[in-house]
Amino acid sequence: MPQIVVEDLRKTYRIAERAPGLGGALRGLWQRRHREVQALAGVSFQLERGELLGFIGPNGAGKSTTIKVLAGILQPDGGRVTVDGREPSADRQRHVGRIGVVFGQRTQLWWDLPVGEGFDLLRDIYRVDARRYRATRDELVAALQLERVLDQPVRQLSLGQRMRAEIAAALLHAPDLLFLDEPTIGLDAPSKLAVRDFVRRANRERGTTVLLTTHDMHDIEALAERVIVIGHGRVLADSPVAALRAQVMAERRLLVDFAETPPPAFTQPGVREIAREGRMLVLGFDPAQVAAPALIARIATTHAVEDIRLEGLAIEEVITRFYAMHGAAEG
Repeated sequence: MPQIVVEDLRKTYRIAERAPGLGGALRGLWQRRHREVQALAGVSFQLERGELLGFIGPNGAGKSTTIKVLAGILQPDGGRVTVDGREPSADRQRHVGRIGVVFGQRTQLWWDLPVGEGFDLLRDIYRVDARRYRATRDELVAALQLERVLDQPVRQLSLGQRMRAEIAAALLHAPDLLFLDEPTIGLDAPSKLAVRDFVRRANRERGTTVLLTTHDMHDIEALAERVIVIGHGRVLADSPVAALRAQVMAERRLLVDFAETPPPAFTQPGVREIAREGRMLVLGFDPAQVAAPALIARIATTHAVEDIRLEGLAIEEVITRFYAMHGAAEG
């Protein structure tokens, strides 16, 4: 049985609005106007136990709303949601004891308390057995390199330190399901790598099911086995990353460093020139029309070449083109 089942999930927000200017502000004091925004318009998917799912889409697509419904924070307007057979919003107390949630822009730790004391308070809240808590805490502190910050107030931590502490806090009660909403937002490169490595190991070694939302496509490529793309409150794609690439465009790229000036024009059916800089030429080609070995052989036998590199589209470009295909522009 899937760990998460989402069927025809719907959620609409009622938003107050007013006319611009001072006159609009004054009229808004006694005559409120509202409009409805459909955040989720029939989202359906399933997630098996132990999966690591990337959940991506432009701003306002419905990613965070979906996470909040799954976490029991929001109640949907329609559809059906079960997590381990429970309805999150109806069985919230039992539900939150089995999940971990990290929101990149919010903290679940106490701002003025040292990190270690915050961990101890969470142990009391979740009623974790003392011996099991100590073992889990020590393992998380070592894995996330938090030894030096346990006595520091949360407000004194760097963003990277705080995010690592937030992930540890979410896992202190050993949940088997982890929701990560933008966990690497604003982090420097070393901190991003540390967070990615820990999430990967939690999934593979502990069997923790992970649902990850992010705008960082490197997070998706590094971690996700499967990706769901959401836009306008609907699922636009549900597939492995490689299949998403193939759906958007099969084009590959050949980067050629010439020993001398590149030819002034490169013409061949199925091949297009993308860019040139100095002695480097970037060509795009469709493998269905042009075999890579034949293209490389043609260039190498007719020109002096120092290096040739074959690449696929960057994941950011794949997603950008996918959004454009479905009218779901990135915001």
